[in-house]
Amino acid sequence: MNKIVTLSIVATSVVSMATATEHRTPVDIMNSALSEMKAVATKTIEKKVEAKTEAKAEVKTEKKVSTDTFDYKLTPKKVADNVWCFFGALEKPTKENAGNMANNCYIKTKDGYLVMDTGPSYVFAEQAYEAMKKIEDLPVKYVVNSHNHDDHWLGNDFYKKKFGTELIGPKSINDNYKDGDQTRMYKILPKNAIKGTHIIKLDKIPKEKQIIKLGGEVFEIIPMDVKAHTGDDVFIYMPERKVLFAGDLVMNGRITSGRDGSVIGQLKALDMIKKLDWKVLVPGHGFITDKTAMDEAELYFTLTKDRILAAIENDVDSTEIVDAVPLEEFKDKAMYDILNKQNIGFAFEELEMLD
Repeated sequence: MNKIVTLSIVATSVVSMATATEHRTPVDIMNSALSEMKAVATKTIEKKVEAKTEAKAEVKTEKKVSTDTFDYKLTPKKVADNVWCFFGALEKPTKENAGNMANNCYIKTKDGYLVMDTGPSYVFAEQAYEAMKKIEDLPVKYVVNSHNHDDHWLGNDFYKKKFGTELIGPKSINDNYKDGDQTRMYKILPKNAIKGTHIIKLDKIPKEKQIIKLGGEVFEIIPMDVKAHTGDDVFIYMPERKVLFAGDLVMNGRITSGRDGSVIGQLKALDMIKKLDWKVLVPGHGFITDKTAMDEAELYFTLTKDRILAAIENDVDSTEIVDAVPLEEFKDKAMYDILNKQNIGFAFEELEMLD
């Protein structure tokens, strides 16, 4: 078939050229036609080779991009004297944000930094420190983890390896996790963000309020004695600077997750925080740090408790409670569609058991 097509092309070319050049011999015309066909064929082959080369180059480029270390593009924001924070996105962890959806803070002292939470990966912690080095190149002496959700503490290993940092936090991290466990971040984050991340044990578990004095600064490390956001939350209070780091006991701009928590415990924690003399409060998630920082959380848990108890009094059961308590005041907050219904379900199970 290919031969027939080729002969047809040759014949067509011969006739065409014969018409255009009446004084040339048939042999000349045939040779010219063949030369023309050869040139066309050569160009076609060159284009195919060029296309294959470009395709290979694109594949190599894609592979190179996928193996480059994820760039979190971290910029610290100053929230008080000697206090800088990296604020995470108000959304769930994704490959695109690589788990950067919680707040991580550095407190500078004369002798080094104290860090509140370390983020979702070794890479995140490393890049956060590199950003802080531009402010002042100091070692990290202490890390405090607020609770056991892994978006807050998987960067611990970076600080231990680089500085021998003392790691402080809730007992549940040591009890429930070990190196090699595939936590949520390991399953969600891209490989170039989670690479190098190892789970290590904390050095100290505070059972009651502890005082850390570092480089002229005073830190109160305060563990909750009740289940609140989780079973054993920890927060930091700086009484002299009037700055408080609440962890996920306080969120704003988004809905909390009640999967491991207690509505009654949350309200107790918020009441405890409210009684402390602070001017700046850094939430575990959210951007508001002024005196209104905990208002959303307080309203959310108060309405949840009051409306569910009222529904129970009206014989609303577990199959009806989500529709009975929609908490529409928060429908425009991030994560509402994902978390609110399940929060109401968890709260109903807790409050139904009250005497």
